[in-house]
Amino acid sequence: MEILPKHPSAKGPSEMFTGDVWYDVVHAGQEPSRLRATVVRFAPCARTAWHRHAVGQTLHVTEGVGLIRSRGGEILVMRPGDTVHTPPGEWHWHGAAPDRFMSHLALWEAPGNGGAETEWGEHVGDEEYHYPGT
Repeated sequence: MEILPKHPSAKGPSEMFTGDVWYDVVHAGQEPSRLRATVVRFAPCARTAWHRHAVGQTLHVTEGVGLIRSRGGEILVMRPGDTVHTPPGEWHWHGAAPDRFMSHLALWEAPGNGGAETEWGEHVGDEEYHYPGT
């Protein structure tokens, strides 16, 4: 057993996010573990670009109000304690509501074949990011 070293908080890169996003890597497993765990903090209106995960992703909201949408689907509102799973290969985005911060724990796995964990697409424009509460 060991206490793992902490990684410094990192600013979410503008290629993957719109707005002010910070994250802390909690765990990046090495084979045979492929677990990835990251705490992500979104400022109001901040969001990911469209993306998909080779092995799916699970989000657990810890504070604030968040939004998530799969391509072609409706925007869902996420609140503290909510857990949302996106299946492998499903294009989606997630972020904070326009008037609230949001933090979540993001969990996913690296594929066993050594392929890419995440494929990133285009940014989510303001017309796509329409919070149903406004």
